[in-house]
Amino acid sequence: MAEPVKVGIVGLGRWARVLTRAAQKSNTIQIVGAYSRSEEKRAAFEKETGIPAVSDLQSMLANPEIKGCILTVPNEQHLPVAEEVARAGKHVYTEKPIAATLEDGLQIAALAERYGVTVTVGHSARLMAGIREMRRRIDSGELGRVAFIEANFSNERALELTPQTWRWYRHRAPGGPLSQLAIHMFDLCYYLGGEIAQASSTASKLSPVGAEVDDQSMTVLKFKDGKLGYVGSCWTSPGIFSVRVFGSKGLMHYEIDFGVWDTPEKIHESSAFYIQRGKDGYGKREVLAEPVSDMFQAELEMFANSCRTGERSELDAENGNVAVACLYAALSSIEKNGQLVNLDEVYRDARNRVAEKSRNVA
Repeated sequence: MAEPVKVGIVGLGRWARVLTRAAQKSNTIQIVGAYSRSEEKRAAFEKETGIPAVSDLQSMLANPEIKGCILTVPNEQHLPVAEEVARAGKHVYTEKPIAATLEDGLQIAALAERYGVTVTVGHSARLMAGIREMRRRIDSGELGRVAFIEANFSNERALELTPQTWRWYRHRAPGGPLSQLAIHMFDLCYYLGGEIAQASSTASKLSPVGAEVDDQSMTVLKFKDGKLGYVGSCWTSPGIFSVRVFGSKGLMHYEIDFGVWDTPEKIHESSAFYIQRGKDGYGKREVLAEPVSDMFQAELEMFANSCRTGERSELDAENGNVAVACLYAALSSIEKNGQLVNLDEVYRDARNRVAEKSRNVA
């Protein structure tokens, strides 16, 4: 068996610990260095995980054993840190979303060709066993022609926000749950349904804490082949993650207990997973067994393979940018009172801004 791919991790908050636990279960990837600007966080992370922390990023990037870096820094830091990593010839894994803006996401995608590295984006939800099984049955034709996809990802985050938390602010968490939760579901709709053409969205603010961000959103997606999708996200309720796919021959429903999100190996123990075929009623639903899976370990092993081979995975930058394009189409639609917004226009405008920025720098 090949030696595990050695990588570093940058940004040492809660999510770094989740991914580190996943990596420590794998024989494919090994985190051997950690960096944060905070000395306190470096010390705490090293004590908790046993992974040596470094006092500056350049020390990590100068280590020839390290083939890539996992980035769990705030969204607006994804581009500058990813560019620094890529410039050093290291492969990039960045947590979702790929970036805070589509312009940044497009520039991160361009790093791959410029520096000869790969970019992996942590849209892990598509790697859950239940979602993979949905895709398998769609591809086999078991559900017939899929016409509608329904997805909801909600939790109580907006009830807990304070001005000291970055999600309080519109420019750091645009759309509130749109950019933090619904973006997972935009990726799943793309994975399960194919190319997305347009988005229409509405939002509201109902949390009593007074944060800048909206905390409710409803988005309708129109796919290029005519099917429709709905993505809902509420930030003032108990947590839920659910996906339904409606086809001419049957429908599938998948729902997990959001409380075990950080421990994905336990998801199968409490998930609701069933298929209902033809004209069979509610009572004839077939309950499906969900295999054990670990979406975080799976995505990190995809990253390790990209580091080893130089080949991009399905979690590449282009895929990550689709979800961000859906987000910004939804945000634009909210400003236009629910008007349908073309994703092609969102991409065009973002590319124009990138080009203008490049001209100004030159």
